[in-house]
Amino acid sequence: MNYASRTPVTRPQATGLVSDALWVTYRWMTVGLALTGVVAMLVASSGLVLTIAQNPILFYGMFFAQLGLVVAFSASAHRVSSAAAAMMFLAYAGLTGVTFSTLFLIYTKASIASTFFITAGAFGGLSAVGLVTKRDLSGVGRFAIFALFGIIIASVVNFFVLSSGLHFLLSIAGVLVFGALTAYDTQKLRNLFASGEVHGNMALVGALTLYLDFVNMFLFLLRLFGSRRE
Repeated sequence: MNYASRTPVTRPQATGLVSDALWVTYRWMTVGLALTGVVAMLVASSGLVLTIAQNPILFYGMFFAQLGLVVAFSASAHRVSSAAAAMMFLAYAGLTGVTFSTLFLIYTKASIASTFFITAGAFGGLSAVGLVTKRDLSGVGRFAIFALFGIIIASVVNFFVLSSGLHFLLSIAGVLVFGALTAYDTQKLRNLFASGEVHGNMALVGALTLYLDFVNMFLFLLRLFGSRRE
């Protein structure tokens, strides 16, 4: 389906197009999360996870490769084929799974699983708010983005000072920020799909946006509620 079509449609037809586009978006996000989880568990059950954890160059190399994939995807998604965009998205999700495998060395499997389901419930509720609310969430989104920059800066500082109190506060702030971004990004995607002024790979771009909201909320919740391995 071409979501970039500008052919006038009636309101029921437009509503159906938005629903279809959102369905594709959530489906791709779910595929990405599933791939990340499967890869993380497979790598964690192998000896490769120790190699990654014990080799900072390898770990940070993959981390920067993830950043590179996100930048490349964001810059080219509007002009590459759907197949190429999908491959970049899946490559990012798979590589994230490799780095996430190290979480199994820090936290118990039970706490990782329970935190995932907590995140799924919170994400679902907040995304639903973004879909149904009539309130403009642009202000919330802008505030959350500015707050995210603050969290990043404070996290860099805490990397050196190692304050447990600041770590706790940053974890709470991270959950709140990505919760707000989940609702904001969902509403933004809904409005974009309703406008019709989008390119054919917008569903994949939206899937990556929501995927990032989900995994970051998961990581901050895990810092708060995850049970560390003894």
